[in-house]
Amino acid sequence: MAAHYYIASDLLGLIRRASLSRRRFMTASAAAAAGYTLAAGPVRAKPITTSASGLETGTAKIETSEGEMPAYFAKPEGARNPPVILVCMEIFGLHEYIKDVTRRLAKLGAFAIAPDYYFKLGDLTKIANPKELMPLVNSKADSELVSDLDATVRWAKSQGGDVSKLGILGFCRGGRAVWVYCAANPDVKAGVAFYGSLVDSAAQKEIWPRSPIELAADMKAPVLGLYGGDDQGIPQTQVDMMKAALAAAGKTAEFKIYPGAGHGFHADYRTSYDADASKDAWIQAENWFKRWSVLR
Repeated sequence: MAAHYYIASDLLGLIRRASLSRRRFMTASAAAAAGYTLAAGPVRAKPITTSASGLETGTAKIETSEGEMPAYFAKPEGARNPPVILVCMEIFGLHEYIKDVTRRLAKLGAFAIAPDYYFKLGDLTKIANPKELMPLVNSKADSELVSDLDATVRWAKSQGGDVSKLGILGFCRGGRAVWVYCAANPDVKAGVAFYGSLVDSAAQKEIWPRSPIELAADMKAPVLGLYGGDDQGIPQTQVDMMKAALAAAGKTAEFKIYPGAGHGFHADYRTSYDADASKDAWIQAENWFKRWSVLR
């Protein structure tokens, strides 16, 4: 039972950061109507919106060992064999921010797919209370996560995606998923982890056997880690430990730390948003995928 009540470092960082903002927000009803989750706190009045013009977008049902998993995808219209990038969501479900990120990657030429790997737990976007949300997301085993991401890759291939150019990008808990999947799948060419947690609670050991830092020697793809210098949930000491573990194992990875930025600095719909850090981090992510030939 202890695992169910564990408050992850990603949510801890968000909670501590959110109270610092004085920006204007949407009403709760307007935010819900626009497709944003409410569990992360107030939704900013002007989040980034990426047009679907020139893209093919939609929803899909992906066959997994546990049933049909919903997913959102975006890719350039008429693209032949586009590279595939998996988008791993925060703990808040497959809501509008994650869908918008998927469209942003499609604008770069990718067949971007955001699988709702929490699908067996219900629609997380409808849960407004983090205390109700955490026991659910903390019950997702890494073995299930990897299996669901594998299923997404198979689906992408069946739809004409070039999985020989496979990348993965994620935020918060999804950033942790990047580290986990890059240690599990040798076919991944590059990963980008936005403030993914690196050290797990011992309470989660049964379903998360090894935390990202314990998986350092197993990394099969180069990973770019993008972290906030003022992240209260992921201290700089943990990032330094991860750097050292990867270097000791001879693994290729790079980190960029944004001084003054907190957890969730890329999430343009949240109070934690840092426009300067977010803009630069997106450029770093794009260049990383180009460097490792995921993007052209």
